Amino acid sequence: MPRQRPLLRPSTLLLAAATLALGGCANGEETSASVGSETSATTTATTATTATGPMPTSAGTDDAKTDATTGSTTTGGTTGSTTGETTEATTDATTGTTGTTGSTGATDSDSDSGTTTGGDLTDEELLLLAIEGELDPADALQQISDSDGLPIAGEGGTYYFACLCGPGTWSLVGDFNGWAPLAMNEAGALRWVELEIAAPDGAKYKFVDNVDVYIPDPMARRYDYDAFGEFSLVRASAPHLERWFNVAGFGLEPRDLQVYVPQDGLFSHAIYAADGQNLFDPDAIWGGWKLQESVPPEMLIVGVDNTPARMDEYTHVTDVIQKMTVGGKGPDYAKLVHEQIRPRMEAAYGEPLTSAVMGSSLGGLISFVIADLYPDDYDMVISMSGTVGWGSIGDGVNNPTILEIYEQAGKRPFAIYLDSGGGDGGMPCVDSDLDGIDDDDLAASDNYCENNQLRDALAGLGYTFDLDLWHWWEPDAPHNEAAWAARVGMPLTHFAGL
Repeated sequence: MPRQRPLLRPSTLLLAAATLALGGCANGEETSASVGSETSATTTATTATTATGPMPTSAGTDDAKTDATTGSTTTGGTTGSTTGETTEATTDATTGTTGTTGSTGATDSDSDSGTTTGGDLTDEELLLLAIEGELDPADALQQISDSDGLPIAGEGGTYYFACLCGPGTWSLVGDFNGWAPLAMNEAGALRWVELEIAAPDGAKYKFVDNVDVYIPDPMARRYDYDAFGEFSLVRASAPHLERWFNVAGFGLEPRDLQVYVPQDGLFSHAIYAADGQNLFDPDAIWGGWKLQESVPPEMLIVGVDNTPARMDEYTHVTDVIQKMTVGGKGPDYAKLVHEQIRPRMEAAYGEPLTSAVMGSSLGGLISFVIADLYPDDYDMVISMSGTVGWGSIGDGVNNPTILEIYEQAGKRPFAIYLDSGGGDGGMPCVDSDLDGIDDDDLAASDNYCENNQLRDALAGLGYTFDLDLWHWWEPDAPHNEAAWAARVGMPLTHFAGL
């Protein structure tokens, strides 16, 4: 009997369809001489991981400036979409959540009490209505995911597990039952089971079908990774990851959030980071950022997934890349992050004392854009290999670059970290096309010259090195996630010291 493919979340199906419509290439190395050499097929949220074995403990960009194409990939057992960044510009839900807030950032997401959602229904009540056929199960699970998430802590001390896993027979396996399959009940397309769990904190679980295909809970709130891939968690007080689904707004497509939650949910610093699907997943392009290995204590990181519209969403103005005019939705994306995602996360986890935005390549650019639009609301911008020459890359294009915008704005209250790898390619950093931007049209790699120019401009505005301005050059480092993972500990340490 052939292996069954696990059911994809609706957001993943939409993203894959959009990717195919764009006719992009899947892991393509997309290059553009004007912006460096990054290969970034940015992977979208994992929906399922497969693994074999009788009793597993769990189953298991080059961001160059040409983000005009996107692609869809399936890596290992992880099904997801990828957005390929085309030559160094790169490619790139909405309901409120209930919860207590506090200056220490204590999370309520591990609460064992039912949370009321619209209509005064608890998560347990929503699931029971779906089981009884009185509520569409997909709608019920989405509402639950917008609240305390799955699995649900029932009022009687039990836990409800549920999924739209796909056709066939499905069972629950986990630490709490010795990874012995416990058959799930069927209610139409919904699979569910109720179970008493004596020690839910840190308990791993997965779903398995009748041909031994193991998948993590596609809509689990808490999750992490081990040698078998992604696993789901019943509850967690140790550092772990959490996921929020289908966040949308301001005319932009839905996306998921990947959140790193520190020990006991206590934090003083919070970062809102671009390209969320590349930050923690070990199967992400180039191995991802592996941020969970670098993040200091008491720091929350909210990774915001990209979409196939990454190149438009991560840029503040249009530019011409490969003879196509693209970009310019950055202000809408900034509103999504600052006016919707940030309040929602602070409602769920608490308000930090210190906040930052972070990203690489175009993610670094959009981090600068967010801080520019909300200068009094962030304490630091972290930009790695940022595409700060965007707006003046194409021939004859001379839209305002973030470099020019920051120089004209003068010194502002937030700190800045910027870096690059690459180098000048043996040629001096010069403005050969007289557009005001050093070497945005020559052979330099990894945005080396433009970031040097921005560094010098910031220092001239009164920023002080090692106080509120940091610059790093990693000679010849490529423009990809592995290079950023290797040096991301530096800016995280600087931010922790603020």
